Amino acid sequence: MIVDCAIYRDGRRTEGPADFSHALAQCRRGGDAFVWIGLYEPTEKEFDRVSEEFGLHPLAVEDALNAHQRPKLEVYDDSLFMVLKPVGYEAKSDIVTSGEVMVFVGDSFVVTVRHGEEAPLAAVRHRLEEEPEMLRHGPTAVLYSIADAVVDHYVEVVRELGTDLEELEAEVFSPTGGGSRHTASRIYAFKRQILEFRRATGPLSQPLARLAGGGVFSARVPFVHEKAQPFFRDVSDHLTRVNESVEGLDRLVSDVLSAHLAQMSVRQNDDMRKISAWAAMAAVPTMIAGVYGMNFRHMPELRWGWSYPAVILAMAALEVLLYRLFKHRGWL
Repeated sequence: MIVDCAIYRDGRRTEGPADFSHALAQCRRGGDAFVWIGLYEPTEKEFDRVSEEFGLHPLAVEDALNAHQRPKLEVYDDSLFMVLKPVGYEAKSDIVTSGEVMVFVGDSFVVTVRHGEEAPLAAVRHRLEEEPEMLRHGPTAVLYSIADAVVDHYVEVVRELGTDLEELEAEVFSPTGGGSRHTASRIYAFKRQILEFRRATGPLSQPLARLAGGGVFSARVPFVHEKAQPFFRDVSDHLTRVNESVEGLDRLVSDVLSAHLAQMSVRQNDDMRKISAWAAMAAVPTMIAGVYGMNFRHMPELRWGWSYPAVILAMAALEVLLYRLFKHRGWL
């Protein structure tokens, strides 16, 4: 559905024709205005009218309707198409959630399509309407503001993930918590959330580098103001730091999982040594009692009056000796 539709002239929101084509024609005649249409999970029928009025490329329209796209930047004859994946993090359940924002930028128009709940478009529009100096730069300002808001939220998510990972790490290396049978599954689930986050941040590096005009992407991108490259370069730098942090978190989670498995192996070895020690201690009296339980007529010391106390004393002495030996070696 269409969430908002407005004409911006000289950096300020103005009233205009309700019809898309008339609004676009009016903006192009004025030269200093553009129309911004925001849609939320539109149906094919709803989006057909918008795509027809603004001349959007069929491949980009298909991507915008189907969603589940990787972050990317596509340049067509009449428009620029960019996909971003806003990310949210539910700290209580340790779940990373993602949405999608598609941005069409063309001559005097911006069309944004939102999928999912994780999208800051309303806040971006509100902030831009309070900054007319920024809005005077036209559709480029909208594209930059959306990318900047998405990447800034990445920074917050990375910080929250780092905090939760520290708590998980403390639990793993605690004297009692690391042995829980659910710890390994928690670590693996956390690693899956980081992977979900990387799917949003990693592929976005190339589109932002292209908008920033750095390295092999030195050519100017159509429909983007030529003086906007430093701003996109700043967003690209923030994204680079986010990707480095995410990569560090991923390596740390792998190390924590390896450490947890090593701890479990050590604990199992300790348990086996204890079981073996107690089994050895139990074997001594069992052996002696088994010998004297045999029904032979001629056995040594059977008629000696102190035979029974002597055997019990020998058993106790051997048990104490074995216990001290195993204790000294750390088996008990």
